[in-house]
Amino acid sequence: MDTAAKNTERDHSSLPEAGDGSERSRFSRFRPRAVLGSPGSWRTVLLQAVAVTAGVLLFSRFVVQPFQIPSGSMEPTLQVGDRVLVNKLAYGSDEPPRRGDLIVFDGEGSFVAAGTEENPAAEAARGVLATLGLAEPDETDFVKRVVGVGGDRVVCCDDRGRLQVNGVPLDEEYLHPGDVPSEVDFDIVVPPGRLWVLGDHRSDSSDSRDRLGSPGGGMVPVEKVVGRVDWIGWPLGRWASLERAEAFSKVPDAPPGGHGGGHG
Repeated sequence: MDTAAKNTERDHSSLPEAGDGSERSRFSRFRPRAVLGSPGSWRTVLLQAVAVTAGVLLFSRFVVQPFQIPSGSMEPTLQVGDRVLVNKLAYGSDEPPRRGDLIVFDGEGSFVAAGTEENPAAEAARGVLATLGLAEPDETDFVKRVVGVGGDRVVCCDDRGRLQVNGVPLDEEYLHPGDVPSEVDFDIVVPPGRLWVLGDHRSDSSDSRDRLGSPGGGMVPVEKVVGRVDWIGWPLGRWASLERAEAFSKVPDAPPGGHGGGHG
C-alpha cells in the first residue's frame, strides 16, 4: 500500500454553508467612502460655500467693506476701478470723522433726493455684490474727503487761491494736477453734527460746493457716514494704506459755538 499517496481533496464538509457569515466577516466592516460626485459630498461643499459667503457678508456689513470706486472724482488718490476697504469701526460717539479723512457716506437726503426706489430683487442682488466689492456701489453712496467738521468756518479763497479752514490756509498736496482748490467762492460755517466734503479732483467732483443753495447746503450728517477709507486693496499694484492728509495738521478746532459771519 502506497502510504505516500494522500487524499488532497478538501473536505467540503468543513466549508461554511451558504448564508453562513463566517467567511465574509472580514469584509463586513468595509464601507465605500463618499466620492466627489456623490450627493452627500456636494451638499457638504454647498453648505460650506454658503457658510463662507455668509461670514464674508457679515464681516463686510459690520467690520470692513470693499467699495468699488466708480468715478474719477477722487483722483489721483483713488482711481476708477480701485477697490478700497472701508473701516466701519473707525468712528463712534467719542471718535467722529476728522478733517482730512476719506469717507464713504450715504448721500440720500443731502447729495441725492430721498425716496429713490429700485426693483427690490435687483436692489438686493446688486447690494450683495456691492458689499463684496464686485459691483459699483449704490447711487446714493459717495466717497469724498472731509474738509470741515461741525463748527468750522471754510472759506474760498485767500489771495493765493487756497482754501482756509478756521483761518488757516491749506496746502492741498493731494489735489489733481492742474486743479485749483475751487472755482466757486464760498464762506460757510459747518453746523454741529455735519461735514463739509470735497473731492480731490475738484474740476471733476460733484460735492458740497454744488449744493450750497440746496436744503442742507451740501452738509453731510455724521450719522450718514458708512466708514473711513483706510486701504486700497485692489489692484495689487496699487495696494496702499491711506493716512490722514497733513494739510489739516495745523488747523485749530473751532471756538465754542462755532464761527460767526458765515452762511450755510
